[in-house]
Amino acid sequence: MLQRIQTVYLLISALFSAGLIFVFHLWTTENELLVYAKDNLTYLILFLGSALLSVISIFSYTNRQTQFVLGRLNIILNFILLGLFVYQLLISPGESQISEKGVGIFIPIFSIVFLVLANKAIKKDEDLVKSVDRLR
Repeated sequence: MLQRIQTVYLLISALFSAGLIFVFHLWTTENELLVYAKDNLTYLILFLGSALLSVISIFSYTNRQTQFVLGRLNIILNFILLGLFVYQLLISPGESQISEKGVGIFIPIFSIVFLVLANKAIKKDEDLVKSVDRLR
């Protein structure tokens, strides 16, 4: 059922992970060059992997357990991405070429929020189905 609220949350998360990485820059270098996720292959793969997991989770609506596990994996992937950003920003200034942080660094945080909301809704649906099964 594609009209459930978790589908909306997962779609928003996929749009954050796949769409906004081309709009908002991650940071600015010392030469005033804007760095996007598409400029670094690691970040691009992690962002698009997160979007792909969200889309796969949307279309696995018949199996709520799989949908829940995919949501958890996606949250872990976004935490790894966030950890890479934090590591990149905390490198000492002499070793790093970053002069200014961009808005794109916060994309994994927003994605995590919507993934948690989706997992909450999936869990609620699963509990509802289990309660109905107990009544039979």
